This record gives sequence, C-alpha cells and structure tokens, in this order.
Amino acid sequence: MTQPHLKYPIVISILAAVITLALKWLAYYLTSSVGLLSEAAESGVNLLAALTALASLWYSAQPVDTSHTYGHEKIEYFSSGLEGALILVAAAGIGWFAVNRLITPQELESLNVGTVLALAAAGVNLAVAQLLLRVGRAHSSIVLEAGGRHLMTDVWTTVAVVGGLGMVWLTRMFWLDSLLGLVVAGNIVWTGFDLMRRSFNGLMDHALPAKEQAAVRAAIERRIEDGMTYHALRTRQAGSRRFADFHLLVPGALSVRRAHELTKRIEETIGQALPGIEVTVHVEPIEDRAAWEDSELVLLEQAERRAQSETSQGESPGVK
Repeated sequence: MTQPHLKYPIVISILAAVITLALKWLAYYLTSSVGLLSEAAESGVNLLAALTALASLWYSAQPVDTSHTYGHEKIEYFSSGLEGALILVAAAGIGWFAVNRLITPQELESLNVGTVLALAAAGVNLAVAQLLLRVGRAHSSIVLEAGGRHLMTDVWTTVAVVGGLGMVWLTRMFWLDSLLGLVVAGNIVWTGFDLMRRSFNGLMDHALPAKEQAAVRAAIERRIEDGMTYHALRTRQAGSRRFADFHLLVPGALSVRRAHELTKRIEETIGQALPGIEVTVHVEPIEDRAAWEDSELVLLEQAERRAQSETSQGESPGVK
C-alpha cells in the first residue's frame, strides 16, 4: 500500500485542487479574464496531476516481484513527466485563447470579486505547496516535489495575474489581460519542460550526487583491510530508493565466511552514512588479472584518479 506519509499530502493536494479549480472558474465566469481563465486551466491540470501522483505512489509502494526485481519506484519519474506534459498542453490552450482575445479585446467585469477569489485560491495553493515540498524533500519523493513546485508556480502566476488585473482596472487597457495570459502561458511552459527534464534524468539511471558518492566511498575505505581494494562503484536512485554496487578485491586465500563478514560490515557502514540504501558487493580475488579488467568503470576510475593526482601535484603550496 502507499506509504501514509506520502499518501496524505497527495490526498490534501487533490482536495485543494478541487477547491481552487472551483474558485478560479467562478472568478473567470464573473470577469471573463483570460488571465483568470489561464489560472483555472492550470488548476484543472493540478487536479489531474494530483490524481496521477496518487496512483503512481500507490504503484511505487508495491513490493518487488519477479517482473520488477528492483521495485516499482521509477513510476514516480513517469508521473512527474506526465505532469510536465499536461502543463505544456494547458499552456498551449491558454496561449491560443490569449492570442484570440488579444486580437479582439473584451471588456472585463466584476474585477474586485474575481481578484478576491483568485487570491483565496492562491492562499490554498501556497499552504499545500509548502506541505508537498517539505514532505517530498524529507522522503526524496520526486512526485511530491514536482507537485509542490508546480503549485508554487501557480501561486506566483496568480499573484502576477491579480496584479495585472489591477492595472487593467486602473488603465482600462483590456488588452493587458490577454498579454498577461501569454506571460502566464510562457511561465507554465518553463515549468513543464523542467519537470520533464527531471523525469528523463531519473529514467536514465543517473549516479547519486557527488556528496553521496563520496559518503559511500568513505564508508568502504573505513572498512577494507590492508591488501584489499575496490573499484567499479555504481550508484543510482529510483524514486526514494538508492542503490550502490561495487567490486571488492580481496586476497584469494580469504575464506568465504571472512569475506561475507567483511562485506556485511561494509554494507552496514554504508547504510549508516546513507540510510535505506541497498548495497550489492561482488567479491573477487585481488591476484586475478581478470578481476581488474571486468568493468568499463575501472578505466574511468583510474583516469579520474590520475587527473586528481596531476591537479594536486600542480597546485602550489598554500594555494587552494
């Protein structure tokens, strides 16, 4: 089942999306503002995205099976990418409507009531966005973070729309409303592309951040003994789960029991540095030449060490 600490924020975001959608559509109905229409359309996207996020979180929490031996967490990246695509669709619709209204401007009505309703919706979105961002960062959930960032974008665009409507009310230049709708559409496009970029990066199995990789290496080096080494460290993240695997080179005479005890200590130390990480260790005899040539990563690591050594030697004393 979906983890409660991830499910409840999404359920709250669904309720908030329903409320803000109703408020913004009412504001558009009263004012005929393109800017408020763009806000209403984005709230509709928020509702679809929140429903998709809930479904993806439920699926990602399913236990491993024979078809998905690494779990189902990567569905979160798909959900985030789908949210980005929905945002782009909404932006295209807003842009089309805004251009038409720019060609044939229309007088706006009941701006005071419309702006109050829009600001009330922004307040709801602000509260929910902060909740999603806080929980998402605490549990490394790209779904919650994506939803939170999307809602924060919605908040700022609502503030901008309200400000623009104030200018329309003061100047009676109704074409400003259409221009404002185009600006909002552009901002939504930026958010959509950024979400899709993050999703594609996650699907490509990027390594963990440099700081976390350094923590893994430090944990390994604290535990390995004299006459041992390691290489071919690989790391990746799927949803909120992290994985690491590497080759541990030990003396060939080492017993299976001793090697197992050593790898267990290493895994525990890495787990203390990065809680929840799943570690796989491949043990090989250090004397065997083939053990040094069994991964393309070995050459990359050697080249990186040489580069670091040359950089260190090239630095003058006292110069950082």
